[in-house]
Amino acid sequence: MKQDWEIKKLGEVCEFKNGTTIDSRLEKSAGEVIYAKVGDMNLEGNEDYITISSRYVDLKSINQNQIIPSGSIIFPKRGGAIATNKKRRIIKPTIVDLNTMALVPSKIIDKDYLFFWFKQIDLSDLSNGTSIPQINNYSFDDVHISYPKSIPEQQRIVSILDQAIAAIHKAKANAEQNLKNAKELFESYLNSIKADKVELGSLVDIKTGKLNSNAAVENGDYPFFTCSREVFAIDKYAFDLEAILLAGNNASGDFNVKHYKGKFNAYQRTYVITVNEKQKILYRYLYFQLLKSLKEFKEMSVGANTRFLKLGMIQGLKIALPTVEEQQTIVRQLDALRAETQKLETIYLQKINNLEELKKSILDKAFKGEL
Repeated sequence: MKQDWEIKKLGEVCEFKNGTTIDSRLEKSAGEVIYAKVGDMNLEGNEDYITISSRYVDLKSINQNQIIPSGSIIFPKRGGAIATNKKRRIIKPTIVDLNTMALVPSKIIDKDYLFFWFKQIDLSDLSNGTSIPQINNYSFDDVHISYPKSIPEQQRIVSILDQAIAAIHKAKANAEQNLKNAKELFESYLNSIKADKVELGSLVDIKTGKLNSNAAVENGDYPFFTCSREVFAIDKYAFDLEAILLAGNNASGDFNVKHYKGKFNAYQRTYVITVNEKQKILYRYLYFQLLKSLKEFKEMSVGANTRFLKLGMIQGLKIALPTVEEQQTIVRQLDALRAETQKLETIYLQKINNLEELKKSILDKAFKGEL
């Protein structure tokens, strides 16, 4: 440990403050004091600081001791929200509910230094691991923080971190925008195809698999297509042909489509689509047309807990149908564009991951006194 630094239990440098319950009759849509609940951390404008809320209370309606001091850090303390690992700073008069907890910095620790340090902590590591995860004061008994004794030195470190992380976030935003642009270029070309439209049902035959989704085996000999994006394996095949595989159900309606030629098997809710005897559409062109139509399928799907595609929805889908020769040209261009897009996606995702690792490295050095 560097000279003039200390390591103490977190409870020695800050206070743990739990939330409270407010009579719902006191809650208002506007007021002097923010009444923050875990869900309010997701509101636009609350990405870092709590500035707005869905509910408020008047100052005269509450005990002043319930107010979380400015500079404190709040986070979820109960249930699945712990796994989101959200932490937010308090800058306005705020109270929080029972599912929320606060760290209130003492005079020996700079509030921003504490926030940067706490950002490294995974809240899931602190929870008690029961069926309903919880974080309590004693969850921090073995949590220690290292810090320089000097407040100005803490603030110097914060200044360095502010600049470094702002630069990283800017670079990450640029990489994410470039990734978005690459995807939009592919989608733009896919959407630009012009031709007379026909119903898909007039071009293809549609069957489904026969198996349950749990029929997959490890190290099977043949692909097993379910409604998952992942392709599983199986020891027996039911199909030996070229086909387009369309997921027929999904919890949120985010269906997927695959193109395969060879021996395979399929789940009973996976549609196996083959070109009919008219041979007016290429398989690869059909794949791209269904890929383009996934958003439309999501909108037309039915079901409450799980969204389904009915056979008639697929048969009635209208797609642009140029000549086979034109389809061949379109497919070549789309395959080339997609390969380039996927290459760029790999590069940008790696760049984003590298930036996250750089951020972790800088934070690690900061709290070891190496900045």
